[in-house]
Amino acid sequence: MANWSKIESDAKSWIYTAGETIRQSFQNVLQIQSKSNPDDLVTNMDKETEQFLISKINEIYPEHRILGEEGFGHDIQSLEGIVWIVDPIDGTMNFVHQQRNFAISIGIYEDGVGQVGLIYDVVHDELYHAVRGKGAFMNDYKLPDLKDVPLNQAVIALNATWVMENKRFDHNLLVPVAKAVRGTRSYGSATLEFAYVASGRLDAYITLRLAPWDFAAGLILLEEVGAKATTLDGEKINLLGQNSIFVAKKGIHSTILKDYLNK
Repeated sequence: MANWSKIESDAKSWIYTAGETIRQSFQNVLQIQSKSNPDDLVTNMDKETEQFLISKINEIYPEHRILGEEGFGHDIQSLEGIVWIVDPIDGTMNFVHQQRNFAISIGIYEDGVGQVGLIYDVVHDELYHAVRGKGAFMNDYKLPDLKDVPLNQAVIALNATWVMENKRFDHNLLVPVAKAVRGTRSYGSATLEFAYVASGRLDAYITLRLAPWDFAAGLILLEEVGAKATTLDGEKINLLGQNSIFVAKKGIHSTILKDYLNK
């Protein structure tokens, strides 16, 4: 039997250490490269942070497997056993341009079930964390169960890209959503947007393409506060693939899915 309290404690310790290293790097010159396109950035700090976290996991939990965004983990084809899903810096463009609005994310799964989720807002020193069945927290504050609000009072995270013509989704379905809610926001870090929904700072988050390291930790947090998480089609999220993502308070999720997206 896995000792999830110890695993969470170790992960917290490592994520805090990694965060302090990142903060200290702000005065240094970053080595910046592009990945899939000129706007898909990766820095030396992304790589060094992932290598640090993986070295710690391998040292203490050599029987566990690791899926990391920068490719330093294992070739993961299934979620059998215990798998750590790591994003060393989610929001790299923000990290490069703003030194704000980015986070370290760790989701730990056992046989496909989320057990421990951590999202660390490095600059604000806010750690959102959860162990399955024990609630979700921001630092030492226990996050309450989410309470629904009417759609016209909701603030949702929605990138402007998805309300303009694009190749992934009919933007005409999302424009009325943006008009119906009180306001829209876009923070440029999926993990933080998950954390903000979990903590009630946002009422929903909609995006067209995320990878496992973007949502692995956030899904665990949302489960603990009673949020609903699906694809934009209302289907189950594939934990090892790219997905559209729609997470929200349950009433808002139902309303948007039924009245706006299923047309």
